[in-house]
Amino acid sequence: MPKPVYLDYNATTPLAPEVVAAIQPCLGPLFGNPSSPHAYGIAARRAVEAARALVAAMLGCAPDEVIFTSGGTEANNTAIKGVARALAGRGRHIITAAAEHPATLETCAALAAEGWEVTVLPVDSTARVDPRDVAAALRPDTALVTIMHANNEVGTIQPIAEIAALAHAAGALLHIDAAQTVGKVPVHVDALGADLLSVAGHKLYAPKGVGALYVRRGVPLAKFMHGAGHEGGRRASTENLLGIVALGEACRLVTEHLPDYAAHLGALRDRLWAGIAPGAGDLRRHGHPQACLPNTLSVGFHGLDATDLLAELYDDVAASAGSACHANEVTISPVLAAMGVPEEYARGTLRFSVGRMTTAAEVDAAAAAIVRAVRTLRGPG
Repeated sequence: MPKPVYLDYNATTPLAPEVVAAIQPCLGPLFGNPSSPHAYGIAARRAVEAARALVAAMLGCAPDEVIFTSGGTEANNTAIKGVARALAGRGRHIITAAAEHPATLETCAALAAEGWEVTVLPVDSTARVDPRDVAAALRPDTALVTIMHANNEVGTIQPIAEIAALAHAAGALLHIDAAQTVGKVPVHVDALGADLLSVAGHKLYAPKGVGALYVRRGVPLAKFMHGAGHEGGRRASTENLLGIVALGEACRLVTEHLPDYAAHLGALRDRLWAGIAPGAGDLRRHGHPQACLPNTLSVGFHGLDATDLLAELYDDVAASAGSACHANEVTISPVLAAMGVPEEYARGTLRFSVGRMTTAAEVDAAAAAIVRAVRTLRGPG
């Protein structure tokens, strides 16, 4: 039986063939501990530093500004808690937004329980933060503003550079969760104005369990994990050599091929929408019409339930209901709620996200299956 068309690349990506090839030595001769002083350890250390340079080249930063982590969630925790605790004596106020990923919102909530004050900004109907709201929320004791580069559910890209300028003018630092944007749109730390920026490997065709955090030189960061002095003394735990090598190769591919990747994704996303919209009746497309990830299509089907839709599509299309991190939830997505999406559309919202391996034929087959599923559930008339 044919496998369903995979349209859930925002949840996770398969390994790129080049990444699979790059990690082969890590499954055999390249097994040493990067902290060991002998030949095996030195070879492993060189591989780690080569990968660090590749991540830095993609982000436009220096290699010593890159810390390897276990993923995007750890990177967000390290950045938010690290800055908050390092600057607690100067200010204990943090600004974030209502449509952030739980890795940010839950981290901010944990700090709030410890005595920090957290301002959660609203978003508009496209999930965008208004820079004027950022300006109004900034205070002399604001230590950190943490805003995602693009929303993982609806794909809206935030006006990050403008937010960065406001934060820096007020003496605050800016952390950006870029998990969904790397490999889809340009992510350069200077252009964005980032002081800290999180990367998740499994969103850009590297394995799960590896990520990176960019920390601008001079930014104070309290340790999040304690132990031996790995990663320049900034993150304990022996480096995940296989994951790090994979992440480096994935970032090299982005550096060399991003325009082609973005064009491919955008064309297929638009093709999918063109295949769904005419035949699926009453629906709404969520997210910003221009400032949006090229691969992401969030659609609310009026009067339907997303879980029923996914069940009907099970053999044909793999997608997600709202955020894939909460795939088993039946409540309305907090992102859609923050956007003010009416319940009759929010409950029937699916997120389709195409990827580098997606083909036009797959998109056409998926669109036809989606229209069939919607018509089946709605019934005659």
